[in-house]
Amino acid sequence: MADKKSPAGGWPLVKGDFHSGDANSPVAVVTMGSHLDEQGICDAGAALCGSCKTENLGLEKVIANIISNPNIRFVLLCGTEVKGHLSGQTLSALHKGGIKEGRVVGAEGAIPFIENLNDAAIKRFQEQVELVNIMESEDLGAIKAKINELKARDPGAFAADPIVVEVKEAAGGQEVGTASANPQFLEIEKRLDKIEKQIEFVDAEVAQRVGRKIGRDIGILYGLVAGLTVILMLLILVRN
Repeated sequence: MADKKSPAGGWPLVKGDFHSGDANSPVAVVTMGSHLDEQGICDAGAALCGSCKTENLGLEKVIANIISNPNIRFVLLCGTEVKGHLSGQTLSALHKGGIKEGRVVGAEGAIPFIENLNDAAIKRFQEQVELVNIMESEDLGAIKAKINELKARDPGAFAADPIVVEVKEAAGGQEVGTASANPQFLEIEKRLDKIEKQIEFVDAEVAQRVGRKIGRDIGILYGLVAGLTVILMLLILVRN
């Protein structure tokens, strides 16, 4: 059996939109923009499972909970990417290239700025875990199968002790970070959310239009079939 270590007291330390499972599991699952059966995924063997919708504070919370538990050695990315924020791509970029002047190197999201994680925390995340990317998959069977596969590869706990990172929150539970502390970033965030809602509205409108057109086409087709049936019946009667 792989060697295990105790996570930081009170783990998971940072609260968020996720469920926790076996603290000795080597797998944390991030569903990005999707809301799946997080508890079911934890029951299937994940240490943590939840969404991550922002490319700054959301990532900080994920990383803070991972590096405070040396038993987590794999981060399984699944679910759908978050439009505009691109939190999945940003997390992958951070794991690969770290940060420079507070910005995630190679990130394509709108506000990929990190302020609650220092260089030691970033380096620990990079060294402690392997990212496994099956994003765009929401198939619970596939996710659970991948968890079992990774558990079979469990190398044991990371050698170093847990790292505890504080992710600050303001009064009322509002997160504090680069995006919210800087008015310019806050405005960008608002505009990004507005654009995302507009895109979702357009997608829904297009789907409705396509559905109406298909409905009309099917109606026309049924009409043609009915007409042809009547003509054939008349021809049969005339011949008889």
